[in-house]
Amino acid sequence: MFIGEFKNNNIEGHGTYKWNDGREYNGDWKDNKMHGEGVFTWADGRKYTGSYKEDMKEGYGVFEWPDGRKYEGNWKQGKQDGKGVYYSATGKMREGEWSKGKRIKWVKQ
Repeated sequence: MFIGEFKNNNIEGHGTYKWNDGREYNGDWKDNKMHGEGVFTWADGRKYTGSYKEDMKEGYGVFEWPDGRKYEGNWKQGKQDGKGVYYSATGKMREGEWSKGKRIKWVKQ
């Protein structure tokens, strides 16, 4: 179900889409795709707050897990890419670099 703005019969502007499986996106849309800033939540408690480009995480964003873990940093084509900060469930912070969703290295602190 979608509640929000339309343009030329396409989802365009700001709005909220709710899927039957409990997922929800509240944010910017362009040509029926998540595009711009928004918040995506999953039924299991995961949450992403940040930038989207054509339905994929792109730019800066924060991904949070229900157990308290968190990643803050850069995304490209839906995956962590570039510099970021990872927080463990206990709050321990580590800076690192990621490529295509995989951590390449921890930055020495």
